[in-house]
Amino acid sequence: MALQGPFAVIADSPAPDVMDALRAAGAFPIIEATWADAPAALAAVEPEAVILAEPCPDRSRAAALADLLGAQRQKGGGLYMPVIARTRDDGAASVPHALAIAANASPQRLVRRLATALRIRSLHGTVLRRMRTLTSRGEQIPELSNADPPDEANVLVAGRGRAYPGLSVAVGERVGVVGALSVESAARALNVRDIDGMVIGDGFSPKIVEALLTVVAEDMRFRDLPVAVLGGHPSVIEPFAIEIANLERIAEGPQRLVERFLPYVRAHAFSQRLKRMLKSLDAKGMLDPDTGLLAHDAFWRDLNRAVGDAEKRGVGLSIARFSFERHDRRVSLDAARLVGRLMRQVDFACREADHSIFAVFTETDLRAAHVVARRIASVLKNTMLAPDRKSGGIDTAVTLATLKSTDSVDSLIARVVGEVAAG
Repeated sequence: MALQGPFAVIADSPAPDVMDALRAAGAFPIIEATWADAPAALAAVEPEAVILAEPCPDRSRAAALADLLGAQRQKGGGLYMPVIARTRDDGAASVPHALAIAANASPQRLVRRLATALRIRSLHGTVLRRMRTLTSRGEQIPELSNADPPDEANVLVAGRGRAYPGLSVAVGERVGVVGALSVESAARALNVRDIDGMVIGDGFSPKIVEALLTVVAEDMRFRDLPVAVLGGHPSVIEPFAIEIANLERIAEGPQRLVERFLPYVRAHAFSQRLKRMLKSLDAKGMLDPDTGLLAHDAFWRDLNRAVGDAEKRGVGLSIARFSFERHDRRVSLDAARLVGRLMRQVDFACREADHSIFAVFTETDLRAAHVVARRIASVLKNTMLAPDRKSGGIDTAVTLATLKSTDSVDSLIARVVGEVAAG
């Protein structure tokens, strides 16, 4: 599919390789500008994306460009505008949040990353239009979160060498960390957790690195997943460069990797937020866009219906409450999204204002509910780390109650809030 412009290409020297690759991909129109002329060129047109075809020679010009792009985003209603920046080394781009790519990377790889970023812009535009339409009809819609995407992001860090602890700490200072010491554990995490990027550290043989990249490349769910490889294995990585659009090899240490990699994680986390929001809008606000679980009002409506149905049909119904003491919003969001993945199709849940999670197990007696709740609590404990990383996994307090013939919704909730923990 052709790339619909306009696109701005900024460089003091001609960049025929970038221009030829963009034209071959059907990009039109393309505006070329030097760094000195960039402010005037961008003021005259609102580009779909900006390509910095060479590193910025002057920090003040990079700062001015960043300010201008920020102003244009605000003018466009905050619509996401991707910036792809060529760099000479493994460092971050000179423009904040720009997606860095090595200057010697093939132009085809640059175009692939541009197409990936444009999908986020298109998704953002769809969400904003849908919100405006529903608002104009007088419908109540959820708000799109304005939290910084890295505050909600999780990065899978795979490795088992000497650099692994330092790498985990460097990544963990900016985003949530999901650790993996093997291909198998990494694959499980990709399937169970919401992952916004994967870092492959040291301690793995070329065959293991190849296996990890194969897991990502062969699954369409991960086609846009940012992947960074620390250190060597260039011959192993190169064959995956086209299949995995956001694949980078960083030769320097953990801090430089994080600086270069974080903008990709930010963009992926933002795209996941948009997908949840779109599902919420499609469900007319019944889904919470932060967690993917039922919104508060929708949950209580469904619980009242489920209790009435269980009493009428004489079937079981149980409810569990998962609570996380002394942990922050990131933990509760992460846990809620994980609970949503682990629950059965017939069950439903919501996250409360105190960060606890209510989960309703339909047609389930207390014994069966114990089994389901313990399995969920075990996964939470064994796959999530506490924010301080010193206390190990997340301690989840679980309380359970099952519907009795004399129960109302209020009495059922009162018992699950006060019941003894299931362990």
